[in-house]
Amino acid sequence: MFHDRVAHAYLFYGEDGIGKRLTAVRFAQAINCDTDYGPDGPDACGTCRSCHQIEARTHPDFLLIEPDQEQTNPQIKIEQIRDLESQIIYRPLIGRRKVCIIDEADRLTLGAANALLKTLEEPPAHSLFLLVTSRPFALPATVRSRCQGLRFAAPARTQVEAALILRREIPPDDARFLAVVTQARIGQALQTDLGAARAQQDEFSSLASAESLESVTTLLTAAETLARADRATEALEWITRWVRDLVLVRIGADPDSLLNLDQLSTLKETVRNMPLDGLLDLLEDIEALQRSATRNLNLQMALETVLLRLRDALSVPAQAHST
Repeated sequence: MFHDRVAHAYLFYGEDGIGKRLTAVRFAQAINCDTDYGPDGPDACGTCRSCHQIEARTHPDFLLIEPDQEQTNPQIKIEQIRDLESQIIYRPLIGRRKVCIIDEADRLTLGAANALLKTLEEPPAHSLFLLVTSRPFALPATVRSRCQGLRFAAPARTQVEAALILRREIPPDDARFLAVVTQARIGQALQTDLGAARAQQDEFSSLASAESLESVTTLLTAAETLARADRATEALEWITRWVRDLVLVRIGADPDSLLNLDQLSTLKETVRNMPLDGLLDLLEDIEALQRSATRNLNLQMALETVLLRLRDALSVPAQAHST
């Protein structure tokens, strides 16, 4: 059976919100599912007692370790690994294996990582470790080397849309919107507040519109208000999406790739006289600012700069720029 041929430890890594932890949970269910379908059957039934218990985190042979999110700097501490060690040594009570998921494994403290390493070097035969991370290189190389690595990529957007329609019971247009705005990160798309995201889209596309950008005073006031409300980073993200849509429209890309598809006519009118190279430069500069957002960056000034640059781009005819 497949559960007898799995490695003792896996490292699931890839971007945030694309289903790594969910896959780890489904893997744990497949290992200990009450119904053994064999290699050609379903991974797990999802309906038996064992599958339900793992989903609810009440299965006696299933452990989930994660950082304490209430801490200022969430970490996985050595005490959590010591507790894991005290439980993993015993044989499974009802399942085939004892399965331990360590979510956000990159947040292991050095002491916790060293303690885990000792267990990974001599794991009990009945154990299975599933480490999940979006920052694999933040883990000690010694820990990574003891695991079989599996890199995850975001699923196709159409798959995310289908999952959203099924799981969240929302219309196709809303499913498409969430899939695009989260860049097909299925976990993030399932959790994103649709109403809040739509409201943000309306607010920031309005801010980036030609009408709003006509008044320097208005955009500077908006930047100050957003910065004081600690929303400058959020504003930069949405304005980046707007500018990216302008670029896509300018080059004649498939409209289906646009986030603001419902504002296609506005985008076309806005971009009609805008120089492509100016738009590309602006997009590159905004993305550079976003990458610097974790440093000591004056976000209000950054937002003001972006809005003023976008205003300038709107006022320069494409033919004048190219001559």
